Amino acid sequence: MRTRPVLIVLFDQVQSLDVTGPLEVLAEANTWLQSRGDQPVYEISTAGLDARAVRASSGLRLTPDVDLNRAPTPDVLLAPGGEGAHAPEPGLVAWLREHAPRARQVVSVCTGAFLLAEAGMLSGRRATTHWEHCADLAERFPDVDVAAEPIYVRDGNLATSARVTAGIDLALALVEEDLGREAALSIARHLVVFLRRPGNQAQFSTQLATQTAQRDPLRQVQQWIAEHPDADLSVGTLAERASLSPRQFTRVFAEQVGITPGRYVDQVRLEAARRRLEDTRDSVEETALACGFDTPEAMRRAFVRALGVAPSDYRSRFRPVPSGFAEEGADAHRGLAV
Repeated sequence: MRTRPVLIVLFDQVQSLDVTGPLEVLAEANTWLQSRGDQPVYEISTAGLDARAVRASSGLRLTPDVDLNRAPTPDVLLAPGGEGAHAPEPGLVAWLREHAPRARQVVSVCTGAFLLAEAGMLSGRRATTHWEHCADLAERFPDVDVAAEPIYVRDGNLATSARVTAGIDLALALVEEDLGREAALSIARHLVVFLRRPGNQAQFSTQLATQTAQRDPLRQVQQWIAEHPDADLSVGTLAERASLSPRQFTRVFAEQVGITPGRYVDQVRLEAARRRLEDTRDSVEETALACGFDTPEAMRRAFVRALGVAPSDYRSRFRPVPSGFAEEGADAHRGLAV
């Protein structure tokens, strides 16, 4: 395989993990190749204006390998995020505007999407960033189709992701396409991360999106719900597990978790069904049964209500099959984020 130059841009107040996360994945890929007697594929370098050292948002000092204005156009261009991405230096934006369109693949992590948007790279394109900044991205750049939920989105040769670990997910997907699943799986194991979270996976689960109860019995109930979506999760049964009356349980659960028990159960079951459709070959009927839906029709209604798509269509669009940037970008344009 031919060598792929990778350039990561640096700037003051960059998020260091947005830089080092993908960098470590690609460096591990080179190490994996060398262990098999093959030549490294990724030529990784960092570049900043005037090649001057920058301070990451954590205070870490980073020194670029080269001056950005002398850096050749790379095969893969990566724009990390950080506080400095919200008001980037004009020279950085000018360089991106000139050179990013020439790169074969352009990638951003977290608020690096703001850099690409400032450079005009996201105009008319589908993109994401960290969920906290999606509304700001959409407001500042109304010509960008912002998808708030996915951990990463691909649109043609452009890929944008949420924060830190989503950048690692995206880098692993890149390695899987270049070197195959065996390489990506080996790297994921070595780095103790998951392979491979589909890009459409939500940036936060029901457990993260809602509050964790303060009282231990309720926390145990939340854990039980997540581990047993197919069980009897009626208010009466859950209240009994928490040693509360149904009325007390409903009131205290809503106060501490932020939503009613019934709504919480619905969200957990939907999330479980999405993961099962993404990660297994179980039929829609089997998935509905395993995730606590009374009938496949009940699950279909839940999918259409929450996601605007039936389970069978969801699987066909988000099946866990490796594919290139262009193909998945086409999927995104058909109506759902990838």
